[in-house]
Amino acid sequence: MMLSIKQFTFNPFQENTYVLYSGSDAIIVDPGCYEKHEQEELISFLDSKNLTPKMLVNTHGHIDHVLGNAFVKAKYKIPLYIHSLDVPLLAAVQTYASNYGFAGYQTSEAENLLEEGSQHPLGDTSFSVLFVPGHAPGHTALYFEKEQKLISGDVLFYESIGRTDLPGGNHAVLLNSIREKLYKLPDSVEVYPGHGPVTTIGHEKEFNPFCPENI
Repeated sequence: MMLSIKQFTFNPFQENTYVLYSGSDAIIVDPGCYEKHEQEELISFLDSKNLTPKMLVNTHGHIDHVLGNAFVKAKYKIPLYIHSLDVPLLAAVQTYASNYGFAGYQTSEAENLLEEGSQHPLGDTSFSVLFVPGHAPGHTALYFEKEQKLISGDVLFYESIGRTDLPGGNHAVLLNSIREKLYKLPDSVEVYPGHGPVTTIGHEKEFNPFCPENI
């Protein structure tokens, strides 16, 4: 068995939802599926691969990454994981979802909390949690060391970085998270971001204009 990653792009924010799987076990990361056809696309893929979701993970609590939380939890009866510092951010989505046109948004609560350095199994592999605040107070990234793959959420993008003008954002903290946590990973690590195309740590260290490797 090996790690496989399926990317979906959902909702008007063009958010990347990921299904990570090894063997028949899967985890769903940042489900942005709000419309019925998006939900059906996710179900269809999982069914086609005979996958059994084991956990639901939010890298952070912004609306575009959590629109499908309630649907996924209800459909697959799996627990939601998020960092404790983003629990208030997740709860706040209910108060503004309708302002963005998501009047049917259903709130969700996390059963489990992600912690820096914690290890989580997936089939015959596992990932560790990196605490990378700045875009959001409790932002995390998922690092599969054996496969050299990183789910970065909205911290690091292809030649860009996460915005810091939202509540709880901090530009200096974000840059520090990138340099001290992500840029310390091997250059070969593939980065799967919350928006846009896949990149690598090495590419971003060399070409990212918003966060060069050295100040």
